[in-house]
Amino acid sequence: MKIVFMGTPEFAVESLKRLIESGYEVVGVVTVPDKPAGRGLKMQQSAVKEYATAMDLRVLQPVKLRDPEWIEEFRALGADLAVVVAFRMLPEMIWAMPPLGTFNLHSSLLPKYRGAAPINWAIINGETESGVTTFMLNHQIDCGDIIEQRRVEITSEMNAGELHDKLMVVGADLVVDTVKKIEQGRVVFHRQNGESTQAPKIFKDDCKIDFSMGSREIYDKIRGLSPYPTAWCEIGSTTAKIYAAKYVIENHSITSGCYETDNKTFLRFATSDGWIYANNIQVAGKKAMPIEDFLRGFKL
Repeated sequence: MKIVFMGTPEFAVESLKRLIESGYEVVGVVTVPDKPAGRGLKMQQSAVKEYATAMDLRVLQPVKLRDPEWIEEFRALGADLAVVVAFRMLPEMIWAMPPLGTFNLHSSLLPKYRGAAPINWAIINGETESGVTTFMLNHQIDCGDIIEQRRVEITSEMNAGELHDKLMVVGADLVVDTVKKIEQGRVVFHRQNGESTQAPKIFKDDCKIDFSMGSREIYDKIRGLSPYPTAWCEIGSTTAKIYAAKYVIENHSITSGCYETDNKTFLRFATSDGWIYANNIQVAGKKAMPIEDFLRGFKL
């Protein structure tokens, strides 16, 4: 069975790696074009391209997915099945082309958290469970028939980066299992049932901490945005990113958003029902550091 793989970030690399290690024939890897990044604006390859190149796989980087030349190039691969992990929205002429169809790996338990940032939103919303889903692509985003799902616990201290890494491994296992079922003709499709929720793309303004919210709600937002794109707040005239925190529920008369510190061991912000203690913080021009190190060089 010939497979074409489509993906971009590190999350997708693990699935591609597992397919190769399982002996499947990947006839092409589709990823985004190289783009300038960093201060020097050097051309940067996607994580998927770096791995595919190292494995001597054929790499395709279309600029426009509806370009007739690219469509013919895709057709020429002769793929029986397409596997998509963290890639762009595909036109029907592409996902409908392989005889066995195209399936996608999504990092949530669909129909919950359809959209671009399911890992972040699951933690921000205080969920205790997440998972991965493989489903067939159709005309609607993240709405196709489900092939299989795997569940993963979200602990009370887990941040988005930790959940990402866990789902990346579990998802890679699921991709291989799904390919095996398709290859053996053992797939049973299930329509998505239950209440659907959205996980839209997160922008900088969405990451600003509103200290008038409850302490636990703020705590979940901080870990749900850590290590990227990171929750932030203002300390005087300085903007600070908070990567890790703890919360305390406590009655007080301090205005929400005001902070207290001994300039040695703690920095805490008043909330509507208690305190948020910053454990790991970063200000402009500095690296992220434990609060003790931060206060040693940055007096408030």
